[in-house]
Amino acid sequence: MEDKALLEQILKSNLLPLAFIGDSVHTLFVRRYVLSTQPSKMDSYNGRASKFCKASTQARVLKEITPLLSEDECEIVRRARNAKPKHSAKNASYADYLYATAFEALIGYLYLKGDKDRLEQILNLSVTL
Repeated sequence: MEDKALLEQILKSNLLPLAFIGDSVHTLFVRRYVLSTQPSKMDSYNGRASKFCKASTQARVLKEITPLLSEDECEIVRRARNAKPKHSAKNASYADYLYATAFEALIGYLYLKGDKDRLEQILNLSVTL
């Protein structure tokens, strides 16, 4: 299935699959970023990467970038934040988990939409804010 067709299908229902995709895209971006910033030991890479990928950090980033989002992006964030996930993060508040899920859904949306420039912009903000 093409990315755009998959996106159309997801947008018709629950947006949590966007967060599933977005989590992977964000994690890969963060790992590449950590590897490129300075050589280190493996355990140091994991520790540095996890700082960017934890729910509280993703929630903070989303709150900071919200004024920069388009109407469509805000709608994706709102719908994903209001989705009812069956799980929650072990080390985060429920509110942070919902915002982190919305952040990941935004990343998944931009990825499947094929908006590489906007995706890159948001991903770069996620490691620099």
